[in-house]
Amino acid sequence: MFGVLVYACKLTLLPDFFSMQWDPPANQWGVGVFVAGSFITAVPALILSMAIGLGIAIASTTYLPRFVSRLLDPFVDLLAGIPSVVYGIWAFIVVGPVLGKVINPWVFAHFHTVPGFGAPEGSELGTGLPLALIVLTLMALPITTLLIRDALRSVPKDLWESGLALGATRWEVTRRVAIPYSLRGIVSAAFLGFGRAFGETVAVAMVIGSIPALPDNAYAPTYTIAAAMFQLLDSSFSDHQFLVVLTEMALVLMVITLVVNLVGRRLISNLTHFDVPGL
Repeated sequence: MFGVLVYACKLTLLPDFFSMQWDPPANQWGVGVFVAGSFITAVPALILSMAIGLGIAIASTTYLPRFVSRLLDPFVDLLAGIPSVVYGIWAFIVVGPVLGKVINPWVFAHFHTVPGFGAPEGSELGTGLPLALIVLTLMALPITTLLIRDALRSVPKDLWESGLALGATRWEVTRRVAIPYSLRGIVSAAFLGFGRAFGETVAVAMVIGSIPALPDNAYAPTYTIAAAMFQLLDSSFSDHQFLVVLTEMALVLMVITLVVNLVGRRLISNLTHFDVPGL
């Protein structure tokens, strides 16, 4: 990181560096398309992973029998330890063809009149935005699930028993007591999950399609800034301009990550202390 900062201090951002046009032969180095692609993939993946993770955490801490939770917890921990390249290979070989040959044509046949669901583009490999969302959701899911689960388990047992003693159901206690009490942990999980999805490199580069353009429909390929840096690294060894651009892209990625983390810390610190609402 320090080396990137030192090198970036010697650079001057290109005039069109933040534009949406990326065409190196025409000397157009707009990084905006990669930044937009990163948010387009990371935000929906975060929403999906938080929804699934919250459901798994609530089920594990509230509804499932203890022996089932003990079996589920190591499985979630195992997902967190799988290398990203394994996710990429699995998605490219197993999930991609199913999307390209079955799911995408079915979605087009039933929803082609809906804006954004036009004709699927690309090969039958299924690479593109949907496959990238699946990969990023699975990669962000373990960290969000683990943090939300630990936050819910930190709720004092007295609060659970008090709510149940007042006649509330387990869902009412979870919704009105446990979730508000552990809100800081849940918000922390969201920001850490976003960082995981936003900065993922290898797996996304394998499945996203690597087209430097904004997707014009739900199946189209796109690009992320981290995947672009990974795939364009070889070009920087023979072209100094690519090295300059990639260094500035790394600086942009670092700044975005720092800003998101600072916003997250500020938001978490401003969350009010837990106040037991009426059941």
